Amino acid sequence: MTASTPSQSPREMKEKVTHIRQLPAALRWIPGAVTVVLMAMTLDYLFNLGWLRFVTGLETQFYYAVVALLLPLVFLLWPIHPRLQHRPVPWYDYLLSALALGVGGYFVYHAEAILERGWAFAAPDTAILVSYAWWLLIVEAARRAGGWPIALIAATFSLYPLFADVVPGPIQAFPSTLEETAMYHTMSAESIMGVPLQAFAGLVIGFLVFGVVLQKSGGGKFFIDLAFALLGHVRGGPAKVSIFSSGLMGSMSGSVISNVLTTGVLSIPAMRRIGMGRAFSGGVEACASTGGVLMPPVMGATAFVMAMFLDVPYAAVALAAVIPSILYFLGLFIQIDAYAARHDIQGLPAEELPSLWQTLKQGWYFIFVFALLVWMLLIMQREAVAPFYATALLLVLNQFSRHNRWGLRELGESLSSAAKLFAELIAILAGVGMLVGALSMTGLSGTIANDFIHLAGGSVPLLLVMGALTSFVLGIGMTVTAAYIFLAVALAPALIQGGGLDPMAVHMFILYWGMLSFITPPVALGAFAAATVAGARPMATGLQAMRLGSVIYFIPFLFVLNPALIMQGEPLQIGLVFVQAVVGIVLFASAMQGYLIGVGRLGSGLVTECIARALVLLAGLMLALPGGGMVPLTQFELLAIALAALVPAVVIARWSQFQAGQRTARLPPPIDS
Repeated sequence: MTASTPSQSPREMKEKVTHIRQLPAALRWIPGAVTVVLMAMTLDYLFNLGWLRFVTGLETQFYYAVVALLLPLVFLLWPIHPRLQHRPVPWYDYLLSALALGVGGYFVYHAEAILERGWAFAAPDTAILVSYAWWLLIVEAARRAGGWPIALIAATFSLYPLFADVVPGPIQAFPSTLEETAMYHTMSAESIMGVPLQAFAGLVIGFLVFGVVLQKSGGGKFFIDLAFALLGHVRGGPAKVSIFSSGLMGSMSGSVISNVLTTGVLSIPAMRRIGMGRAFSGGVEACASTGGVLMPPVMGATAFVMAMFLDVPYAAVALAAVIPSILYFLGLFIQIDAYAARHDIQGLPAEELPSLWQTLKQGWYFIFVFALLVWMLLIMQREAVAPFYATALLLVLNQFSRHNRWGLRELGESLSSAAKLFAELIAILAGVGMLVGALSMTGLSGTIANDFIHLAGGSVPLLLVMGALTSFVLGIGMTVTAAYIFLAVALAPALIQGGGLDPMAVHMFILYWGMLSFITPPVALGAFAAATVAGARPMATGLQAMRLGSVIYFIPFLFVLNPALIMQGEPLQIGLVFVQAVVGIVLFASAMQGYLIGVGRLGSGLVTECIARALVLLAGLMLALPGGGMVPLTQFELLAIALAALVPAVVIARWSQFQAGQRTARLPPPIDS
């Protein structure tokens, strides 16, 4: 299969988005070497090998070593300003990199004294001075890797303990001195070394390595080819390929932008070829890539942090995400199918598509490795080491492949790519960790939930709406992980305590609403990245993405109202709620595009179409909504309302189609030339 590609390669576009600069030729070995050292430390720590006890002897010592190893890379790879991306690394960045290594090394060396002598509350003068340097370096690293919003929020909240006694009433707390704040941030287990960093060191590293190896060994190409072989020929085929491939790619990269720039360069030109508009094609890819990050078994860093906050195995989070992700992709699939049917858009010719047999023959082992990973996650409950076993098996099997076998160049590229992911994430997580630390130090994390409950007047629906809007707004200015961490500390307890809601459902709710900023204008980073590939107007692409992904705006409310949708409950109840939600989502998505399977176009005139689509939309919402609890209607009453809306909608649509057919039949035949 061939497809036109954009003028820039995916790597060039990704580097343009992330502002990563190229190191001088003499230093390009450094990121790969950092990955090798990090992997050695992580394996020694997780498997308790005892080979590197000088950096893995204590848990906190290992965490310090991870930051000390990765933080210097941030100053080498990200320039002080994006405009300097293509210039050589200046002397001051070398100095900052060396300083980060030295300061981090100081904490690694003194990790035992920090723990045993309680330096988090009373440290020597030298340690306090080093803490100031560590604090400033982490804020600057967060700014470079994550942007100004994260840096400003992290810096402001890290300073909050200094003036906690002069802020307005609800967020007023006991103040601390500058020295006490610096010690707590850098040497306690609640701030920089808190839950976000612990999740990264204990869980995320292995899955990121697995994702990079899977992509670099040809897994990305395999899943895209498999999607084209299965779906490329059906109506609207390339758009459906985008859903399938992006869902699988999301399990590797955990990044919306990476998904768009990997699968989009093939799927978007293919969508354009069959007659789909530029903005629509970009919107499809943005929605599919956003959903990919929510798709188990590997969902990105935020899901691992969530597992740490909830104190549950990662497998529990992945299992909870199955039904919501299915519902989201189903809604997207139905909208695309309805759009293609309404506009009579067919698939690609069979001769242009890859052979299913050849694709499976060349890449069967990728499916096998995925199966091993899922088995180790769900059956063996070994989430910390599962990705390392899966990666090892993949590397062995890959060397027997004639098409994807690695050489030294591929190995070097993979190690370097992994290092860039590690460095970016560690800078963001360390910065956001100080936000959590400030709330913990002042005691606000224990009282802010009551303030939210009081603000909402004890109303659970209002709390949910407040949570949704707050998650969305924070998701605009911060990464999803950063926004989630803040809300997991500040808002989640209010929803759980004040509303009596399921903890897993609440945390998933926050995650989903934080993701919405990728497809919702005015920011819509995922849609804007897809617009670059499609050559479309960014805002038009964002509006299309918002419409196509509209189902995701109310799915979080569904599983909060009924946790059966996140696998919390009896199997029969889960099955019934799932079927009901599926029917509701199908109707909702069909109404959004004005075409219902088995019925056809929902009206042929403006008035009849508006009425029919509104009725089908209402029927879909009533069917998907769980009855009882906060919903003042029983399930039977909701079903009755749905049928009362759906039946007239079908009658109106059929009557309108009949009238349109009659008008066409009365037209005079065309005159032959």
